[in-house]
Amino acid sequence: MNHLCRIPVISLFLHAAFLPAILPAADKPNVIVIMADDLGYGDVSCYGATAFETPHIDRLAAEGQRFTSGYCSASTCTPTRYSFLTGTYAFRGERTGIAPPSSPAIIKPGTVTLPSLLKKAGYKTAVIGKWHLGLGGEEGPDWNGALKPGPLEIGFDHCFLLPTTNDRVPQVYVEDHRVLNLDPADPLWVGKKQPTPEHPTGITHRHTLKMDWSHGHNATIHNGISRIGFYTGGHAARFRDEDLADKWVEQSVQWIEAHKKEPFFLFFASHDIHVPRMPHERFQGNTPLGFRADAIVELDWCVGELMKTLDRLDLSENTLIVFCSDNGPVLDDGYQDGAVEKIGDHRAAGPFSGGKYSIHEGGTRTPFITRWSGRIEPGVSDEVVCTIDLAASLASFTGVDLPEGACLDSFDVMGALLGEKGAKGRAHLIEQDNGRGGNYGFRVGKWKLQRHDSKKARNVVVEKQLENTPAPRYQLFDLSTDPAEKDNVIAQHPDIAERLQKHLAKLIDTGRSR
Repeated sequence: MNHLCRIPVISLFLHAAFLPAILPAADKPNVIVIMADDLGYGDVSCYGATAFETPHIDRLAAEGQRFTSGYCSASTCTPTRYSFLTGTYAFRGERTGIAPPSSPAIIKPGTVTLPSLLKKAGYKTAVIGKWHLGLGGEEGPDWNGALKPGPLEIGFDHCFLLPTTNDRVPQVYVEDHRVLNLDPADPLWVGKKQPTPEHPTGITHRHTLKMDWSHGHNATIHNGISRIGFYTGGHAARFRDEDLADKWVEQSVQWIEAHKKEPFFLFFASHDIHVPRMPHERFQGNTPLGFRADAIVELDWCVGELMKTLDRLDLSENTLIVFCSDNGPVLDDGYQDGAVEKIGDHRAAGPFSGGKYSIHEGGTRTPFITRWSGRIEPGVSDEVVCTIDLAASLASFTGVDLPEGACLDSFDVMGALLGEKGAKGRAHLIEQDNGRGGNYGFRVGKWKLQRHDSKKARNVVVEKQLENTPAPRYQLFDLSTDPAEKDNVIAQHPDIAERLQKHLAKLIDTGRSR
């Protein structure tokens, strides 16, 4: 090849290498991640639900990529949210189990996160909805003062939050660094112990509850529902459970309208369908399955409102939507809301066993949909993708380099997320239950290794209550023929089991997989 041939090729290569960093703002897609809460693989109609319909989520799937092997990284709320934002498995972090009501900030300032990466790419960033990743310094949140560090210290420009999760106190909104509408004359107190002997609780005043508890969830009462933990004061700041979904949509639409002329990233963190399931009155009774399914219909309405807003603002063809869940399903999670009694033939986890709290597939394999009108061709993909991969994928796509010590388990699977022909998902995935030192699932291709360090399998049978059953430390399943993980084939394939055991141990012990 002569020099005249080489110069244009080199110039083109250099131009392509630097292209993402010089893209004008108008050419960067907006990104909206809609994360449901406790939504199972079989809980929406495009994934097989027949007892009710989810037309807006179905539309997302029909217009984008519907993944059959889409995962979150953990089967409970806090660790999945931690790994989604940091790109690092939660079992590598400190205090990453389910956060208590007054948890300090779990993700420390200075941590490289998905929003901080997108800020470097010129994006405006916001989280609206459930947080459950702690607020404040080591002493925990100062509910009557500045609630920081928090989302604004790890890359978000704006937040409007349910600070914990709604079965835990307090029932207030947090906007940026403050409790919204808090009256200084009525300070908010949050604690672990009953403040006075006469303080009403779900035990002492059970007869007053509009939704009874089944286990736990029997401390301070608000809006006729008792919660985990105690609090007093802050009455002007307290919200009504039935209004949560409307508030998330209202705040999201306002924020999208304010930033429609610049690239934005919105983390829409729904509380539906987590307990206490108390959908707005206009959704109550919309399904034959009770409040749990009614809350799924409410979630679907939220998705529809966001899609309508993008259509109205002519943003649909410049917005990537990712729809996912933070973990799999659970029926009775502490309240008597009819979820067990009314389940009928509905299978919340679809063809999988387990659910929330479990390393079975039902705990972490969830609905996972990507839509970008005009860019993503409609289809169904069996590539393995995970919420933990959004950090590396979106950083690469927007031309931002990942620091060596950041996002330790996030892989660039953007091609698969966009449905590009021949693009591959991740080669392996660690699934955890909650926090550190628990149980692990390890999927590599069609094989799934279960490692039970607790020697117990927390197998959530969705028709029943939670069950802890004795389990050998290692089990092996062939997901291609046994997606429900019923037939342990470790005796038939000892070489495969040993190889996966060593591979999993290495990924855990070396502190990173990227």
